[in-house]
Amino acid sequence: MCLGIPGQLVEIVDADAKLAKVSVSGVKRLVNIACILDEAQSPESCIGDWVLIHVGFAISRIDEAEALKTLELLTEMGRVQEEWQGLGLVSGRPA
Repeated sequence: MCLGIPGQLVEIVDADAKLAKVSVSGVKRLVNIACILDEAQSPESCIGDWVLIHVGFAISRIDEAEALKTLELLTEMGRVQEEWQGLGLVSGRPA
């Protein structure tokens, strides 16, 4: 199973290397944006876009509503996981 996390592009760090900073719930990460660019698009034109991030790569663009809903669901999943661990239902270790 793979998991993509939504984030918003906030800064181009190195346009030639296609590296950008993405904010994920306020935490900024360096990601590669090569997968979402084409010849007609400059890296700078992506600032403000919402993207799906997987293993350090922005793999696709997503709309803001979808991004915010996904972040909300991931937050809720984390809360449920914590509750289950508190009840001893989940060990916190991979199966």
